[in-house]
Amino acid sequence: MKVVVDAMGSDHAPTPEVAGALRAVRADASLEVVLVGDASRLEAELAREGRTSSDRVSIVHASEVVTMDDHPGKVFRTKADSSMRVAVGRVAANDGDAVVSAGNSGAMLGTCLFILGRLPGIERPAIVTVLPTPSGPLVLCDAGGNTEPKPSQLAQFAIIGAAYDRIVHDRQRPRVGLLSNGSERGKGTPLTREAHALLTTVTGAFHYVGYVEGSDLFRDVVDVIATDGFTGNIVLKTCEGIAEGMFGLVRQELEKTPLARLGSALVAPALRGLAKRIDYTEIGGALLAGVAKPAVIAHGRSDGNAIASAIRAAHQFAERSLPAQLASALGALG
Repeated sequence: MKVVVDAMGSDHAPTPEVAGALRAVRADASLEVVLVGDASRLEAELAREGRTSSDRVSIVHASEVVTMDDHPGKVFRTKADSSMRVAVGRVAANDGDAVVSAGNSGAMLGTCLFILGRLPGIERPAIVTVLPTPSGPLVLCDAGGNTEPKPSQLAQFAIIGAAYDRIVHDRQRPRVGLLSNGSERGKGTPLTREAHALLTTVTGAFHYVGYVEGSDLFRDVVDVIATDGFTGNIVLKTCEGIAEGMFGLVRQELEKTPLARLGSALVAPALRGLAKRIDYTEIGGALLAGVAKPAVIAHGRSDGNAIASAIRAAHQFAERSLPAQLASALGALG
């Protein structure tokens, strides 16, 4: 299994990409990683990380880099030799089973759309991510790919999320909600109201519960939440920030008194387990659902652990032929 990595995408590239690639191949003997980017920088970074002859990591040179300031709609035409485009192109040419990038997510969506192509019936590919909750995983779609979708596309994000949940989490009739500012019928925006009207007519193997408020996301109300990419990305980043902030507050409280410090030793294992569950670096990346090959978008501030997790996720999606399964599930659902 070969995963191709855009090695120049993250905020601190290529250091996290190189470290993550080595960590991933050393943990899985069936995995090979191709790093795409500035060959001289990648060779130097691999040497610094202590690459050995047994490490299944190779390099493909690309002379250009897609930055976060690049316009997503123009990158495909203006940077033909970017590490992102070359990486996606290798997967399209069947010289790789999946692709990973921690770069500009809008550019990644557009590049995958034009090079890999979309699944039948998909209007717009969307980013699917998973939030940990006390009741189990919560699927969020779209997490940042489409900031201004049409109502029909927003409704389809709900169906994509439900299909993903059935395949990955084996929930045969997931509860699907549409994120809004209230549960009443008159709430929301013209976008959410039109999408809501469409979803109420859909029959399939999921249960549409209607509007869901942000406070319901962690209350076992839904298994899948659909929203536009602008709102979804804010929800995702807010959850990450709250998780980090809450742990900071807990640490402060546990260090206030000698008794609290003594008690912290007792709760430390539980806190470490919780930290692992909510740590985005353990999740690694999100699936770009709706394109013909597995594509994973990682966080821009990913470290080596996050990149390794994203590579593992891409590997798993490829092993399970997730795009083909998703196409089949979408047909059954909508």
